[in-house]
Amino acid sequence: MTPAEYLSIEQVARRLQLHVRTVRTYVRSGRLKAVRVGKQYRIAPRDLAAFTGVQVAASPADSVLRRRHTEMIAVVQIDVIDNEESVRITDAVRSGVQGWFWPHARLQFLPLYDQDRKRLKLILAGDLLGISNIIETIQLFAGRTHLPTPGRLRSPRARR
Repeated sequence: MTPAEYLSIEQVARRLQLHVRTVRTYVRSGRLKAVRVGKQYRIAPRDLAAFTGVQVAASPADSVLRRRHTEMIAVVQIDVIDNEESVRITDAVRSGVQGWFWPHARLQFLPLYDQDRKRLKLILAGDLLGISNIIETIQLFAGRTHLPTPGRLRSPRARR
């Protein structure tokens, strides 16, 4: 527990709606467990919960699984697409995003269709693995059934 998470006698008195002297008496008598830091007492939230019998909400650091994770934002643009096809792709992506579940990793999705330019932009944000799965779905629905192998990737100028 970090020092910032401990409570002072004054904070505990405010929470319990008691006088500071009363809380200090509880600490000195041993009824309320506290740690002495210099000339002041500090009370851990779990000790206050044990004293009051009320469950204290866990701090965010205690309740969140601390793991490394990766996130990304991707913008996929599909040109020369009519409204009906854009709705079909948007619905497929939306169902994939809503069906994606990974603890502590949500996906967000925003479709933008430009009727005049016949262009669909799909903005995806979230877990790297989830976004890569959604991009594979987009490739299938947009007409590409496979990815080129890395050795075959070339710029348009290199093909001339």
